[in-house]
Amino acid sequence: MPALQQLHRDYSTRGLIVIGINAREDKATIRRYAKKLGLTFPLLLDADGKINATYGVVGLPATFIIGRDGRAIAFAVGTREWTSAPARALVEALLTEPIARVGAL
Repeated sequence: MPALQQLHRDYSTRGLIVIGINAREDKATIRRYAKKLGLTFPLLLDADGKINATYGVVGLPATFIIGRDGRAIAFAVGTREWTSAPARALVEALLTEPIARVGAL
């Protein structure tokens, strides 16, 4: 989560959106966790597991990378080095893609 927070800080002004989804703890626990880690990106609660089921999450943590056109670019289960040079290069490349327009071909 700290690595995702760093990406959020570094790239949110360029259009990167980080959203955390928690399927285990209650709201109070999530709030304490976010405050302790200084998380400023949105955290959602998936209390009934519908989001995980819909997206086929089989392990945690799970990360989805969605391009500007709404396509799933990558899916990872387990921890990753999101502040590493290769991860930053991926983010940079995705942020250079044009923003998809509704109704555009």
